Amino acid sequence: MQLNPRQQCLRSEFREFVDAHIGPHAGTWDREEMLPGEIIRQLTQRGYLGALVPAERGGAGFDAIEFGLLNEELGRGCSSIRSLLTVHSMVAFTLGRWGNDTQKAQWLEKLGRAQTIAAFAITEPEAGSDARSIRTEAVASGEDFLLTGHKKWITFGQMANLFLVFARSQRGACAFLVEPDTPGFHIFPMQSTLGVRASMMAEIHLDQCCVPSRNLLGAPGFGLSHIASSALDYGRYSVAWGCVGIAQACLEACLQYTTRRRQFGVPLRDHQLIQRMISQMVVGVKAARLLCYNAGLLKQAADPASILETSIAKYFASRTAAEITSDSVQIHGANGCSSEYPVERFYRDAKIMEIIEGSNEIQEIGIAESAYEEIEAVTESAIVSA
Repeated sequence: MQLNPRQQCLRSEFREFVDAHIGPHAGTWDREEMLPGEIIRQLTQRGYLGALVPAERGGAGFDAIEFGLLNEELGRGCSSIRSLLTVHSMVAFTLGRWGNDTQKAQWLEKLGRAQTIAAFAITEPEAGSDARSIRTEAVASGEDFLLTGHKKWITFGQMANLFLVFARSQRGACAFLVEPDTPGFHIFPMQSTLGVRASMMAEIHLDQCCVPSRNLLGAPGFGLSHIASSALDYGRYSVAWGCVGIAQACLEACLQYTTRRRQFGVPLRDHQLIQRMISQMVVGVKAARLLCYNAGLLKQAADPASILETSIAKYFASRTAAEITSDSVQIHGANGCSSEYPVERFYRDAKIMEIIEGSNEIQEIGIAESAYEEIEAVTESAIVSA
């Protein structure tokens, strides 16, 4: 993986920040199920939450690889922090791509400077991977829309002050920019989740929530096919790199633990079965990182293939993280089951990664369908040539 000098410098900066300000506190945040305002301020001061917002709009203007490296390092320290970057960036990216001049002027710079924190509200109690089955309704009422429905598992829904809400209308699926102080918009905190416990999830109840038509993002009918799909593509990309971070953190933890821990008179590192597990971790991390890097290069080139390659990267990286965290707990033995060791938290977080931004089963369907389409196209081309 060939990084240019700027990317190498940023990676070092990200790693130093995580080691100093995130890693030592991640376990506490996980137990308290919240992020303190101080870490949000530090992320804001460094411009990290505005990673995908152009510099002229107040953001950091990172390219796809730089954004990926930031996600890896944040994921290495705390998946909840990385989740904040993910959902905030998803909204900022879609606003920059699909928003009109007025919407960009009103919100994009605030998102770039993290003066406004954004959340992505598409998931519902009966609509997860199948986003087309959302039931939230948007009914036109004069110059406004009345939104009624129920959103669930909304990452950082407890703290966000701008939500990208998806709903169905007579003209098809729509996306709306909604502020939480809008009448009829109700937030209910969620707690005791399996992983990413500091991501401050919430349920959102919309009761005839009146949203002005000027807050409609993009055209009616394009809410899922264009706006949600482009946002989720970047969400998968963020999660994929974050999974590399989780796996890297576990590899580092296991290298340290097996060096100092002794069993049967020798360090654990001298046992061949441990060496096998470590070697599998090394290979898995490197392979996952290269898949993410490949997807990032394609994104920077605006290559349509980046969508499939991002799905492949997310699928492989999340599976790899799940396997490596499981082996990490096994290597740590009883200690791995204790919150005194971070591998316990990484194990729980890794399972979430196999579910969010399109479950692994959904990725398998898309990857397999693409493979069939490719072979059919090759076969058809061969027949025509003959």
